[in-house]
Amino acid sequence: MFDTNIKLELKKGNPEAFKEVFRLLYPRLKGYCKLFIPSGNEAEDIIQESFIAFWEKHSQIDVSQRIESLMFVILRNRCLNFLKNKKLNSEKISLEQLKVEELQYLYQLDLNEKEEKSLEDMLVVSFQNEVNNLPEKMKAVFIKCKLEGKKQMEVAEEMGISIKMVEKHIAKAKKQIQKSLIKQYPALALLITMLLG
Repeated sequence: MFDTNIKLELKKGNPEAFKEVFRLLYPRLKGYCKLFIPSGNEAEDIIQESFIAFWEKHSQIDVSQRIESLMFVILRNRCLNFLKNKKLNSEKISLEQLKVEELQYLYQLDLNEKEEKSLEDMLVVSFQNEVNNLPEKMKAVFIKCKLEGKKQMEVAEEMGISIKMVEKHIAKAKKQIQKSLIKQYPALALLITMLLG
């Protein structure tokens, strides 16, 4: 998602590059975080803290690493720490069983040394492959609206199609990507649904 230039600018401490990363990743990180932290306020705090932690280490960024993977790892670790602390302070964590199972699956994947890639890396690569497999027009609409954060009206005007058609392309793209990713990662069905929401 982020090219080498943005990574280099982040490494130098360019606030504009950081704003761009925040703008593009925030919606996906929010969906991911809320999977484990139901409270909107707590989730917002954890996301903000994750971005601060990322910014504080900007000089250590490895340009060969995916920024989105790094952010998901930072956020996931903060979610795990939050839940661990909450568990110490209370007998019950109000999470549905499915969410607990997905959290355990995430944790197991990280601890499994046989895994060559983290779960975040695998999901990002699979997601990018699925986007690339979309029909050309649908792919263009999906990238502009969902990855570049453009408004549907703006994309409709830019591509010379109706807003209704933009909405149809997005809905079909999400359905196709979701179906394929859930087939690849059945244990993470809820997570994938949230990320594409």
